[in-house]
Amino acid sequence: MAWPHGSSPWLNEEIGRRMEDRLQWIRLQPKSWMDWAPVNGGLQTHAKLRARYPQAQCRVVETSVARELLARQALQAPWWKRWLKSDALTFGSPLVGSADMVWANMALHISNDPLALLQKWHNSLAAEGFLMFSCLGPDTIRELTDVYQSQSWPPASHAFTDMHDWGDMLVQAGFGEPVMDMERITLTYANAGHLLAECRLLGRNLHKDRFAGLRGKEWLARLKTALLALASSDQDGRLTLTVEVIYGHALKPLPKLKLQKQSTVSLQDMKTLLGKSLGPRSV
Repeated sequence: MAWPHGSSPWLNEEIGRRMEDRLQWIRLQPKSWMDWAPVNGGLQTHAKLRARYPQAQCRVVETSVARELLARQALQAPWWKRWLKSDALTFGSPLVGSADMVWANMALHISNDPLALLQKWHNSLAAEGFLMFSCLGPDTIRELTDVYQSQSWPPASHAFTDMHDWGDMLVQAGFGEPVMDMERITLTYANAGHLLAECRLLGRNLHKDRFAGLRGKEWLARLKTALLALASSDQDGRLTLTVEVIYGHALKPLPKLKLQKQSTVSLQDMKTLLGKSLGPRSV
């Protein structure tokens, strides 16, 4: 799908900034990392990560050819610089077992198969590599949901997954030691027009029972009137929306070998185990 905006959503950039700040607590310094869908997740955030790990190889994985082109235009050095010096930035599909860190900002809640996406990230990680991700939680735009319910309209948004369920899915996908965190951010708007423009920027309603057709001007006027109920006296009468942000961190553990009287071990698992047992261990 084409990207209809001129830049990454500002809220995604802000959440990416907050998640990037958490990397100061991670001792492992990745030699290679993968940035999943930075056009949506944050092009400015990508630059912060490149500055934090200037010597690391980075692979950008986008969700469409059009978005990869935008990412190349925004992130890739000019051709003459790449000719003079090899670039640490590459583009394309995920490489199995290649990344010490997978960075995925604001991607899980817009996936139609999040478990499969988690498994794809797991496959992209080297043993003892780690995943950093963020997504929206179930309290997101709860005020807008209430307005739609009060008008007997179809749902304003698809349901967002609770952070405890994300933890369970991480384990199911093969990750170990998942750590989940959550915060709520209050957004305020001067009027309904600004609020709706922001919602269009931040994402789409993926609910299966959403209204399938096009709305008219009369419905839009009715919606703007209904949104006046979101005015808060604590915010000088501005319209308010809640955003729940979930942050997750998890490791890819060493492969577990089931030992029997006669056991078969893949060559890749054997190389991984030998490499980790003979080399220094990062924590």
